[in-house]
Amino acid sequence: QVQLVDSGGGLVQAGDSLRLSCAASGRLFTMYTLGWFRQAPGKERQFVAAFSGSGGSTSYADSVKGRFTISRDNAKTTVYLQMNSLKPEDTAVYHCAARRAGYGLGYTPNDYSYWGQGTQVTVSS
Repeated sequence: QVQLVDSGGGLVQAGDSLRLSCAASGRLFTMYTLGWFRQAPGKERQFVAAFSGSGGSTSYADSVKGRFTISRDNAKTTVYLQMNSLKPEDTAVYHCAARRAGYGLGYTPNDYSYWGQGTQVTVSS
């Protein structure tokens, strides 16, 4: 099993940047595919980005391509989401998630077994 703790959210203005972090406990960090999802009030949780366990594949939602970057530091067992050029529509609670590697990246919440508690990102216009 793996436990995830999200951090790094905050209140920023449109055009600003934030970096979210997700610290993972447990061994065998590289055996997990890691993802970020977000959920705005009244909306379903949606896929943002994912990074394969092997580190060879990444994927992004169209709405964040070119602005967000997912990365992982296996030595620190941490996954990051660098968010640039933030927009008000990026406002949401962001959750990191993990699933066992070898089954594809995963694009829906049901694809992931482990979740962080979430960190609030608010972008003002």
